[in-house]
Amino acid sequence: MSFIKNHIAQQTLNRRKMLLLSAYGLCGAAFGASVRPGRAAPAPRDIKVAWSYRDRTNPYWNGIVSGGEAFVESLGWSRGDMINLINGGSSEKSLSDVKSLLSRYGNKTALAIDPNDMPNCRPVVEAVSQTGAYVSTIWNKTDDLHPWDFGDNYVSHMTWSDVQPSEQTARVLFDAMGGKGGVVHLGGIASNNPAIERLKGLKNALKAYPNIELLAVQAADWDTQKANQVMSGFLTRYGDAIKGVHCASDTMAYGVIEALLAEGAGNIPVVSYDGNPQAVQMVTQGKLLATVFTNPHWAGGITASLAYHAAIGSFRPSQEPREHREFYGPATVVTTSDAKDFKAKYIDSNPQYNWNDFWSLAKGPIKYDT
Repeated sequence: MSFIKNHIAQQTLNRRKMLLLSAYGLCGAAFGASVRPGRAAPAPRDIKVAWSYRDRTNPYWNGIVSGGEAFVESLGWSRGDMINLINGGSSEKSLSDVKSLLSRYGNKTALAIDPNDMPNCRPVVEAVSQTGAYVSTIWNKTDDLHPWDFGDNYVSHMTWSDVQPSEQTARVLFDAMGGKGGVVHLGGIASNNPAIERLKGLKNALKAYPNIELLAVQAADWDTQKANQVMSGFLTRYGDAIKGVHCASDTMAYGVIEALLAEGAGNIPVVSYDGNPQAVQMVTQGKLLATVFTNPHWAGGITASLAYHAAIGSFRPSQEPREHREFYGPATVVTTSDAKDFKAKYIDSNPQYNWNDFWSLAKGPIKYDT
């Protein structure tokens, strides 16, 4: 499990760097350096492509950004031509970075972004729309915010229907527990759509397993170190009553497993979500029971492509059907029975995607609870 310790150490280093950059007013320097004067990219209207996200040391977000870089390389650019806005999980910084980007490039901006939490999506979209730029979002927005209410400027929103896959992983976990015993859940940021849906999936599965008891639910904010601390607290409080762990992300599962091993409880089964390379490898080894792959490489590339092509006028978002403006991304549950084949196809090498085929892997329009 040395990679888990290395992952925790890298998160600590990254956090320190973010604090130093913030203190000296240098956050966002990554995007300033990537578009130095004199670097003319062969793009119509001199459009600047940017990705705003939490943290590249997180394997999931690294997959997202790698997809964005693959897209800009398909334009004949270098991957360094993509502007990186790294918010470190701060919605305030996310919005501030976007506004700085817009003040510099105005309507020549094509932005791909996870707004970090649901409430932050509206001010981001409004700032982009008022500037005449273009934005495509993923994961987090409120149900009353829709791309078609902003003409062409709010290009699209992609999320994932996490309830059913999360329920599937919970069932895998409960079966491994013999259908009885206590389970704990470590969730993401409470206001995040995926955190809400993944907990709902767990609770749906519980209805079919009357002898499984949900001992505790606690947010660990998608963070490996915090998950390690939360799991240590659960072990202190519940001890041997814990027979299984349901995690809302792979990165939190790494911290959980480290805590379990430290207490000599490495035999407790764990399931997670995101399908990161390390997690899929752990599933092949039986160290995780299951994870859920959401194809971040494709999502990162397509989200950037949609914003860019809207910006250069390749298509008019307002003329597209609504299922092309709000749609679900793909999700695949990976278990020990199929992890090796899955790893060979999707992890060991990224499939080649046509970045102009925007909705090839989309799984239908987003549905809202009425």
